[in-house]
Amino acid sequence: MGNCDGVQHHIKLKHGDVGRYVLLPGDPARSERIAAYFDNKQFLGQNREYTSFSGTLYDEKVSVVSTGIGGPSTAIAVEELIAIGADTFIRVGTSGAMQPWIKTGDIAIVTAAIRDEGSSLHYMPIEFPAVADIDVVMALCKGARQINIPYYMGISHSKDSFYGEISPERMPVARRLQDNWKAWVAGGAICSEMETAAIFIICAIHGKRAGGVMLMASGNDDAPNNINEKKELDKIFDIDRAIRTAVEGLKILIKQDRGNQ
Repeated sequence: MGNCDGVQHHIKLKHGDVGRYVLLPGDPARSERIAAYFDNKQFLGQNREYTSFSGTLYDEKVSVVSTGIGGPSTAIAVEELIAIGADTFIRVGTSGAMQPWIKTGDIAIVTAAIRDEGSSLHYMPIEFPAVADIDVVMALCKGARQINIPYYMGISHSKDSFYGEISPERMPVARRLQDNWKAWVAGGAICSEMETAAIFIICAIHGKRAGGVMLMASGNDDAPNNINEKKELDKIFDIDRAIRTAVEGLKILIKQDRGNQ
C-alpha cells in the first residue's frame, strides 16, 4: 500500500529507489555494512526497522533493506519492495546451527524452510512448501566457492519465538517444542532463524526469486575459558562471511540474467 506519491507506507521507498536485486538483513545496523560492498553507495532512508541503501554492482542497481526480526515485519518489507519493482531477494543473516557437526562460523545456503511460524499461513496453506529459487541457490554456492568460504546447503527452520528455541524447557509447551526440534534435526535441517519461510512463500505467490545465506552459531562449541578464546570465537562468528557470499552470489546472478536477456 503506497501513498498518493507512490511512497510505500512502511519502508518509505518508491519506484526508482531500489534495484531489482535486494539483500535483506534483519538488523538495521547491517544495512550500511552490506552497502559498503556496493559501488556508488547511497543512503535512501530509515523508518521503523527498515534502513535502506542502494548502489551498483557491475553497473546494475542493487539495494539492501533491513527487515527487523521475524516474519511480520519481513513480510511487509518484501511486499512493499515487490510493489516498487524488486524481484530477486537474498536473506542475509545469522542463525542457530541444528546439526552436531556444524561449527560456529559455518555458512548455510538455504534451499527451503520449515514453516514453523505464523506469517506465511496468511498467504498459503501449511502444506505448500517454502522453497528457494534454484538459480539463486546455485549462484550463492558458486559465489561461496569463488571466495573460498565453506558452506552447507540445506533446510532452515523458521520460527516465531527466539526464546522458545534457546530455552524451550521453561515454556508451558516445552514438550511440543522439544519433540518438534528433534524431528527437524532428524529430518536434516541445518539452521534455525525467523524470516526465511515468509520470504520464500511471498516470493512464490508473486512469481519472484528468493534465497538465503546464514552465518551459523553452534551450541556444540566449547565455552571459551578466557578472553583470548572468546575473541577467537567472535572472530569466527563474522557476519561478513555471509555478506561476502551474498554479494558474490548477486554478481553471478546479474551476469547470468544479462546473458539470458
